[in-house]
Amino acid sequence: MNTTLTSAALLGGIRATRLVAIVRGNDGGAAARAALAALGEGFRFVEIALTTPDALGAIAAVRATAPEGCYVGAGTVLTAHDVADVAEAGGQFIVTPSLASSIEEAVRLEMPVLAGAFTPSESYEAMNRGATAVKLFPASVGGPGYLKAVRDPFPGIPFIAVGGVGLNEAESYWDAGAVGVGLGGPLFGDAASGGDLEPVRERARAFVELASGYAAVPAAGQP
Repeated sequence: MNTTLTSAALLGGIRATRLVAIVRGNDGGAAARAALAALGEGFRFVEIALTTPDALGAIAAVRATAPEGCYVGAGTVLTAHDVADVAEAGGQFIVTPSLASSIEEAVRLEMPVLAGAFTPSESYEAMNRGATAVKLFPASVGGPGYLKAVRDPFPGIPFIAVGGVGLNEAESYWDAGAVGVGLGGPLFGDAASGGDLEPVRERARAFVELASGYAAVPAAGQP
């Protein structure tokens, strides 16, 4: 079982791997199995959405059996009560879809937060509240160009692009400055609702291979 995850370690790990897996379905047991399938193929960070039935049980199960160096968090965490539940289940970080009150509570407990935001003002506010990074959501609405536009005045804010990001889009978001991408349906399909796990393993390997072979685009004027 892994030890406590710090904000610095979470951000450093995402910068290194460029990937966060997002599990959301209608079966907690299937969600846990899907999460472990991705972790088994090289993912290091996975969140299980609290909208999934028995999400807390799934988080506990993944936390107990995840490979060394892998971490499990909770998504769609909205309230202080949610944060307490996640901590009790063994979740190591939280992810929000918005500027929810859960951000401050997680920061108080020294639990890393990937805070959901879409506009420049929301992104700035998320970091002011103590977020580890900003989850730009839904990223597909504006695409990589929008991410770059939001990021330009805030070069110090780490952005993770989430929502509609698949294998064909990931590199464009990295090129635009995202430290990582969050992958839900394009990675898991229907596995978190009881679907076949083998396609998850295949897609996970493809994402890991893409990320490991990615070479960042040099900044203007740099070699």
